Amino acid sequence: MSAADEAIKQYQPDGLPVTFDLQIEAEAMGCDLLWAEENPPAVSSHPLAAGKSLSDLDLPQRDEGRIGLTMRAAGRIREIHPDIALYGLITGPFTLALHLQGTDLFMKMFEDEQYIRELLEFCRNVTVRMADYYIEVGCDIIAVVDPMTSQIGPDQFQQFVSDPAAKVFSHIREKGVYSSFFVCGQAQQNIDVMCQCQPDNVSIDENIPLDYVRDVCQQYGISFGGNMKLTVVLLLGTELDCQRDALSCMELGGEKGFILAPGCDLPYATPPANLRAVSKIVMDPYQRDVIQTLEQTTEKDDILDMSDYGRTDKVIVDIITLDSESCAPCQYMVEAVKSITPEFEGVVEWREHKIKHADSVMFMTSLMVKNIPTICIDGKITFVSRIPPKEELIAAIQKRILEKIHFKIRSKKGAILILGKDEQECSKLKPLVEQAIRELGADISLQCITDEKERLSYGVIKTPSIIVANYKTKSEGIEPGVPIIKEWIKDLL
Repeated sequence: MSAADEAIKQYQPDGLPVTFDLQIEAEAMGCDLLWAEENPPAVSSHPLAAGKSLSDLDLPQRDEGRIGLTMRAAGRIREIHPDIALYGLITGPFTLALHLQGTDLFMKMFEDEQYIRELLEFCRNVTVRMADYYIEVGCDIIAVVDPMTSQIGPDQFQQFVSDPAAKVFSHIREKGVYSSFFVCGQAQQNIDVMCQCQPDNVSIDENIPLDYVRDVCQQYGISFGGNMKLTVVLLLGTELDCQRDALSCMELGGEKGFILAPGCDLPYATPPANLRAVSKIVMDPYQRDVIQTLEQTTEKDDILDMSDYGRTDKVIVDIITLDSESCAPCQYMVEAVKSITPEFEGVVEWREHKIKHADSVMFMTSLMVKNIPTICIDGKITFVSRIPPKEELIAAIQKRILEKIHFKIRSKKGAILILGKDEQECSKLKPLVEQAIRELGADISLQCITDEKERLSYGVIKTPSIIVANYKTKSEGIEPGVPIIKEWIKDLL
């Protein structure tokens, strides 16, 4: 029995994607992949950025790369399960263009508009060909998955994406099957222009309010789908959490034109019991009544004290992601940060927080991050669901470095201790130290210590001795948490 057979048996879905892998087309056209045990592969090279031209790229063939395996699987599922709505997922033109060109695609959108139009025209042709392959093996719905459009606004969407996307959906309609336009990330600004491309359906993830998408799609007579929470509910939640989230989506979506679905591809370790619980509430009205009448108890989530986060000497860049190994916008946001950190060697540290893990969810909540992917610099939300251009990211980090330097200058205070057996011994060094302080104009205190017990506490045996001390203000008017204090202590070791 195949995995698809088992999924249909356990969860009894109305529809099923053949696969959810936005790297299949890119691999067939020369992109190298990084493989992971619990995620689809990620694109690691970009042929057009490495010197190839569009004329060097060929449209993928049906038996090329992993395309042949995917089509054979689709045909088998279609044969064994004729009543399942079978989804063929293809990489959208804009996301495929980014795979082929790399992140300098965004800069070229301003510098070379004609080239980007030609690139997206080529990617449109790839998308149409992949749609034909899926249609030939019996798929009922062709889903154009274009998550990277969340990184542009409606003006750029209409300028570069609307025409190739509309042509793809027109082609699919001519073939007599249905289409879906899927986007993930904070793409609320583009829902209207997505509808104008005339797909049969628009599907979203949890970053976009479902009721907003419902209202826009109903204006265009388009069905809509989503947006069950992937990590905090389906992966990390209880069966009851999953049923409540499903019921909430169903109440918002209504009974006309709504398709209940996970917001994106399911995390690898999602408990099967959670998915079965969702199927149960969808199929059994009595179970929905039970959930509605249950008293919903809410517990205050544990959150971290972040009031002193970012007070260390280094600048900390935190990237909150779904998982950069499986989410294209997350991947390219992490790559953007990784690419510039060598310019700040020893000054900047970056960390990815995958919200597939409970501690990362707590960290995300503590920073009050609402959308993913998001970049925070020293605990401050800086870039939300937007991959910043290199220069803009560097400028943001440089700004924070300057803020730290200014704070360090303001808070830096020093002292010089002269240790002697008696006042007479200290008096030999005191004038010299006072002269040095005067000549430098420094704000440094001077103290003479003659008490033997106190002198020995500094580890001083021979006198006279001079000890130079630096004091740094780390917090004011608050009670810092133990983890923050530990970071300060590390600076002293």
